[in-house]
Amino acid sequence: MGLRTKFNLTLLFVALLGVGLFAVAATPILQALTRDEVLQSSRIMMESAAGARKYTSEQIAPLLKSDMEATFHPQAVSAYAAKKNFDVLHAKFVDYSYREAALNPTNPEDRASDWEADVINDFRDHPLKQEIVTERQTPIGPTLNLARPLVSKPACLSCHSTPQAAPKSMVVLYGPQNGFGWQPNEIIGAQIVSVPMSVPVARAAHVRLLFLGIYGGVFALLFLLLNLLLGFMVIRPIDRMAKTAEAVSMGDMDVPEYVRSGSDQIARLSNAINLMRRSLQEALRMLSEG
Repeated sequence: MGLRTKFNLTLLFVALLGVGLFAVAATPILQALTRDEVLQSSRIMMESAAGARKYTSEQIAPLLKSDMEATFHPQAVSAYAAKKNFDVLHAKFVDYSYREAALNPTNPEDRASDWEADVINDFRDHPLKQEIVTERQTPIGPTLNLARPLVSKPACLSCHSTPQAAPKSMVVLYGPQNGFGWQPNEIIGAQIVSVPMSVPVARAAHVRLLFLGIYGGVFALLFLLLNLLLGFMVIRPIDRMAKTAEAVSMGDMDVPEYVRSGSDQIARLSNAINLMRRSLQEALRMLSEG
């Protein structure tokens, strides 16, 4: 195996080792950055929903309260406002979702699924917990789910304590079976924002491939330059010195010397071979004269 082959195999091993180390180090970092990006988007959407709820409960609900006995106005319900506000975003980002899931909702559409019920019960078991982040596999791919507890406030009990205390228009619309019996400061549900991770995960994979491509390009350029330098500065001089030494060993004393200027190791080797050749020639001359 020649010197160039050994050198190139060593470079290839280093390159593969570098790719492996990069993949091991970069993958968890990119995954963490992707998760943080999705989580940040989820929190922005959650704050938007909270703003819609606050505005409705403080500004809209008082205006419609007196008319609620005769006609139920869903616009006075903060959850309705938050979901309608989110519908604007959902029209553009169809895979994003916002839910106000409850264990005992007035509207059956808001009843918690199994995994949502687990989140709500987690909040109930840990009342000081303000946020839960989970990841789930769904038909559209992995999603990140941000949940915050929904706590019944005094204003909520005017509609959800008993059917008798609730506006008649609401009881007529939804019936007296669901959405009642709420207690003060009870965790009755959770706001849940679900954001797909497929796009940021794909973007992270693209970034990883981009860096690997840059790494591969830099290595290819380095590989070419090092091979040129190796051939010009090491292999070619060594080949010429080897041919000279072989010719001298076969008795050809007329072969020209290879002279390498400089003070590096190749120049020193060239000088040593030339000196040895001259010494051999002198020894042979003295033997022939003797």
